[in-house]
Amino acid sequence: MDIFDFRSGYCAIVGIPNAGKSTLLNALLGTKLSIVTRKPQTTRKRVLGIYSTPSEQIIFLDTPGIMPRPTTLLHKAMLKDVRRSFGDADVILVLAEAKLALDRALPEAWEDYIKAAAGKPIVLALSKTDLFKDKRAVLPILQKYGERKEFTEIIPFSAKKGYNLKELVTILRKYIPGSERLFDPEQLSDQNDRFFAGEFIREAVFQTFKEEIPYSTEVQILEYKERAAGKWFISANVIVERDSQKAILIGRKGEALKSVGTRARQEIERFLGMPVYLELHVRTKRDWRQNKQALSEFGYHE
Repeated sequence: MDIFDFRSGYCAIVGIPNAGKSTLLNALLGTKLSIVTRKPQTTRKRVLGIYSTPSEQIIFLDTPGIMPRPTTLLHKAMLKDVRRSFGDADVILVLAEAKLALDRALPEAWEDYIKAAAGKPIVLALSKTDLFKDKRAVLPILQKYGERKEFTEIIPFSAKKGYNLKELVTILRKYIPGSERLFDPEQLSDQNDRFFAGEFIREAVFQTFKEEIPYSTEVQILEYKERAAGKWFISANVIVERDSQKAILIGRKGEALKSVGTRARQEIERFLGMPVYLELHVRTKRDWRQNKQALSEFGYHE
């Protein structure tokens, strides 16, 4: 294929929490790369997912959900990651849940993010259209969004049902520059396995606990040893903000932490395709979400 026929570039996936960004990325790649839960703000760091075919390579940036009025330094760092993705991308893909009213489906202060796009094409994808029994119900919603000037193109889709995913890629390809591959075609992400091990542990915490525990939790991988024979060894600290949260996370006779470890181990083994011995410890780092030094240690940058 001639170099000018092949396209390679970056697409930032943005939207409010729970719009379906991570679910879409996983559906496009055909594997679970980004963690997904029903809780908002599951994605904290930008996850790069590489979609490769013989004709294009689209590097998707799965970003944290754009939340209104950030209340912690962690939230501010997450939103800075989103703005950075606007600058890095060739095309912006905005996800808006089709069933939500327009003023709720688009992020608060959306005009500021439009400015951050600096004139780049913005494609709107209406997500979760499988929730409509009659697809014709989407037509007036498409018309309403079509009256807005910032969207270059609009497309409804359902990641859950696989509806319009190929058509979505076709649209995005038009705005990706002609270029050689930026990554090996077999590569799915630029993040290493240690990163994803930490993410799967954090996902297990989100799935196991309610209320404040998931949002107060961070994961540090202490050891990650690949063994030629036998189980791989992974040791991690699960960080919480208060000793009371530590007690809840561990649970009576360690049962809660054991449940988290089992869930996480199963996902890590699925991801690696290898048996894993997972060792979890719980540590308290008081108010780490408001601590610049702690955020830097955990890989967040203001």
